[in-house]
Amino acid sequence: MSTHHQIVIIGAGTAGITVAAQLKGKDKQLDIAIIDPADTHYYQAAWTLVGAGTFDFEKTARPMKSVIPPGVKWIKDAVKGVDPDKNTIQLASGGQVDYDYLVVCPGVIYDYDQVEGLGAAMNKGGVCSNYVDSKYTWEVLRNFKGGNAVFTQAATPIKCGGAPQKIMYLAADYFRKHGLADKVNITFPMPGSVIFGVPEFAKTLMKVVDRYGIELRFFHKLTKVDAEKRQVHFKITAESSMIAGCFYSLNPNIKDLNPSETDVVLEYDMLHLAPPQAAPAFIQQSKLAFQEGPNKGWVNVNINTLQHSQYTNVFSLGDVAALPTAKTGAAVRKQAPVVVENLMHVLHQEKELNPGYHGYSSCPLVTGYGKMVLAEFKYDNVRDSDKMISTFVDTTQENYSMWLLKKYGLPFMYWNLMLKGKA
Repeated sequence: MSTHHQIVIIGAGTAGITVAAQLKGKDKQLDIAIIDPADTHYYQAAWTLVGAGTFDFEKTARPMKSVIPPGVKWIKDAVKGVDPDKNTIQLASGGQVDYDYLVVCPGVIYDYDQVEGLGAAMNKGGVCSNYVDSKYTWEVLRNFKGGNAVFTQAATPIKCGGAPQKIMYLAADYFRKHGLADKVNITFPMPGSVIFGVPEFAKTLMKVVDRYGIELRFFHKLTKVDAEKRQVHFKITAESSMIAGCFYSLNPNIKDLNPSETDVVLEYDMLHLAPPQAAPAFIQQSKLAFQEGPNKGWVNVNINTLQHSQYTNVFSLGDVAALPTAKTGAAVRKQAPVVVENLMHVLHQEKELNPGYHGYSSCPLVTGYGKMVLAEFKYDNVRDSDKMISTFVDTTQENYSMWLLKKYGLPFMYWNLMLKGKA
């Protein structure tokens, strides 16, 4: 069975719903379909707060049918394959959808197989992730009585790159408030070389690290989780001459159980991580994705117009697009208008496209209960803070007002403005 729609959007996450709403705002007569099998739409940005016990998980979820824009057809099915040469989409149910124009934004999948033992260890025995089950993170945190708390992330691209350290800071603050600070050893092994890529914000975060007495380990690639022994393994990826500089504020109570210079084994009582992430298989296996190079598997788009580099009737945004910036909902808010404008240009056979996306993304870096740094930036890790907010608040510093924005302002804007095409 085959159906045809003028515009098809793959994915009913933040990107898909926002684009659909904005397109309908431009022209109510557009024939738009969204393909997504999920029954529930989540505001995932609040899961950091759920994991710290300061936000209700149920308030992050709404029925998918309630957020699909009026007049948009919802195809409740999964995508099995895409053939951009034929303008066709194969559905898991066996059906086919044909399109004139395609917007690709299915989000990412969690690929546990990239880390040995991770799949078997997840969500039990103190191994938690706000990405997967923030309610279990809160259970682990509130039952923690002391020992080694390890926070880390996979070496793949991940959505909301600051999330692994947000929960670390909240946990550290929680330990302090509950008299556990002297009983906990906190370490953050990470694959990168700095705590944050934008210097103005990194400077503040290093002060936060010092305040909580956190041990940092750079160039540490997560390779294995041994749930039985409660150990986590890393490989140091820095050149041998640089290994000495891979450690900051070493805690003598945190012992490396492996004598190898490049292979590290740490014991954990609590382990929070961002799992390995990848584009869905139907993207990786299609001509829409880069086939080689550092962006292999991610959708090949122009980084400013968000139009596919080969197929002019295809656009992509959100987590699955190969863009050299952070994968966040805030990025989608700036990407969506560019996609919508350029799709309308192509639809009306106008050759000029708007190269208006310059890599804007934002990371609301929660640094404790009631404290947040609003990190906004664009391509090349250049600070790009909102001019109006920055007039009244120094967003490079911890602020209570930014915490209020995170906990109350942003969720309101998400449900009532962004998903309705108004922000």
